[in-house]
Amino acid sequence: MENKPANFAELSEKLLQGIGKALRKLVETSAANGESLVIGDKDGNIKRIPAKDLLETLQK
Repeated sequence: MENKPANFAELSEKLLQGIGKALRKLVETSAANGESLVIGDKDGNIKRIPAKDLLETLQK
């Protein structure tokens, strides 16, 4: 049971990496299809952004 914190940290890291990959694939696919995505900014405002613009931001 002593390995729980280490296992939890490892699991958390793997989950974050998987979510990052899934989000990137979503943006790439949406950009290829000329679609827009709805996102929330840091102030909680909802915005609709063309996926191509979002992809450019991710590539920086």
